[in-house]
Amino acid sequence: MAHRFLIKEIALQAGVGVATVDRVINDRGNVRVQTRMRVEQAIKELEQQERYSGTTGRKLIVDVIVEAPRRFADEIRDALEAELPTLQPALFRPRLLLQETMTTQEVVAALRAIAQRGSHGVLLKARDVPEIADAIGELKRCGIPVVTIFTDLPLSGRIAYAGSDNRVAGATAAYLLGQWLGARRGRVLITMSDERFRGEEEREISFRRALRSRYPQLELIDASGGHGLDTPTEKLVKKALAAYVDILAVYSMGGGNRAILRALDARGKPPKCYIGHDLDRDNFELLREGKIHAILYHDLRQDMRAACQHIMHFHRMLPESAVSASSSIVVVTPENIPEHVAARFRR
Repeated sequence: MAHRFLIKEIALQAGVGVATVDRVINDRGNVRVQTRMRVEQAIKELEQQERYSGTTGRKLIVDVIVEAPRRFADEIRDALEAELPTLQPALFRPRLLLQETMTTQEVVAALRAIAQRGSHGVLLKARDVPEIADAIGELKRCGIPVVTIFTDLPLSGRIAYAGSDNRVAGATAAYLLGQWLGARRGRVLITMSDERFRGEEEREISFRRALRSRYPQLELIDASGGHGLDTPTEKLVKKALAAYVDILAVYSMGGGNRAILRALDARGKPPKCYIGHDLDRDNFELLREGKIHAILYHDLRQDMRAACQHIMHFHRMLPESAVSASSSIVVVTPENIPEHVAARFRR
């Protein structure tokens, strides 16, 4: 296996021993497939880091664990990589574990493996369940800080949360929807990827509360649980719509918008208002096509910068006053798509 890095550097990036790396790169066998893949990924990560990292500064190995659809995980990775050159005096070396779905046991196992091999910090997007909170506590006892990103585990031992205010997002969605629909009576379809992601749950609670108090004429139809993935999301939406003739509006909190729209298009009655979250490629295109009317957007780069700065503050490399605030919710329509987003997707 061709490479230009020291074996110990690859081992540090992969989180395995130097002997294991030696066996992999020299194709000596007796290595599990998953371990071989991890070493190969580590070499790719090191190659990528050469492109955007400086050569000086204190090196911080940070593990990034994200359960999210590929389209959003890619956005998180790109945002992090774009921020790394700005994080002086630290030289961040991220180790990435990005998967579309992870069981609680898989997340716990990954966190415990980090506790065993060591790390300067963890950036975590995971469901708010007791087992994962306990694993974060184990990391805290090992002196490894955890920053939750985009969805929080507030009762765990995490040192900070970096991400938008999801309660504000839900209330904003309700306000927009109410302005669009006026006094119309009807049904609103809502979808979350998984209610155990606290961020989406907070959006849903805030949205539901605002509709109940301000727009009681609107009935909510829930089609949650598709993990933001197209196939399961489309099945759930079709099942939820089976008993109803029309849907006035959609508030999509967890993605899978192409699938949701396919299920609605099959009924021949597009919603009068469709509100989604995040500007990934799918949502950018749907917004431009007029199929989504508004996106609640927050700057992922700002959030990833804040997350890394919390790690730097923990290691006394940055005063607390210098840590960036998390991003604010911005309402994006086809008329005000941020230029840096449009430019990236036009490439």
